[in-house]
Amino acid sequence: MNRLKQLFITLPFLMTMALNSTAQKQRSLLALGDSYTIGESVPIYESFPYQTVQLLRKKGMNVHAAEIIAKTGWTTDELMDGIEKTTFVQPYDIVSLLIGVNNQYRGKDPSAYEQEFEKLLKKAIAFAGGNKQHVFVLSIPDWGATPFAASRDRVKIGKEIDLFNAINRKITEAAGIAYISITEGSREATSNPLLVAKDGLHPSGIEYGRWAKKLADVILQQVRRLN
Repeated sequence: MNRLKQLFITLPFLMTMALNSTAQKQRSLLALGDSYTIGESVPIYESFPYQTVQLLRKKGMNVHAAEIIAKTGWTTDELMDGIEKTTFVQPYDIVSLLIGVNNQYRGKDPSAYEQEFEKLLKKAIAFAGGNKQHVFVLSIPDWGATPFAASRDRVKIGKEIDLFNAINRKITEAAGIAYISITEGSREATSNPLLVAKDGLHPSGIEYGRWAKKLADVILQQVRRLN
């Protein structure tokens, strides 16, 4: 009788442990982009992918350190080239995509951006195992609001950024993928120097933290659908 009683006590405990183990499986995060994704001019732990992981961990999600495919200055075609030269371990539980500021900065054709962004989004979906609920797109911030652009035509820059964002938003939403807008917040840099890194161009850790908060919140809203 004692052995039978012990068995009835042990089995529920083991089942609970197994369920907890499954629920807490380590998830993977892939971040695709450019200087905004690697966190140019700030320590790595202040980049938005790193801060996103930390926020998710604080909320109880077991997330591995972010894998980042990005480089300062990359345009959409250069990101695609970087992807083609990289070996990936798929699928990823979370994939973020933020790209396009250098297309605008170099005066590249918006129609070419449209085609290349759509290809990159399809790549991101593939990296997520085909599950669109695992993919998250961030809008392009407005570098025209930074001290670096003080002597430039900020109105023109802002309009061009809006044009590129209209393109990536249309493609993202048509695909049924979460779109996180960070552009308007980035424009607060004109009146808040704390949002800009020491180089006068890139976001500070504080600004990256605001992006990470938005991204983490959306990820957590969809966590029950992440398999």
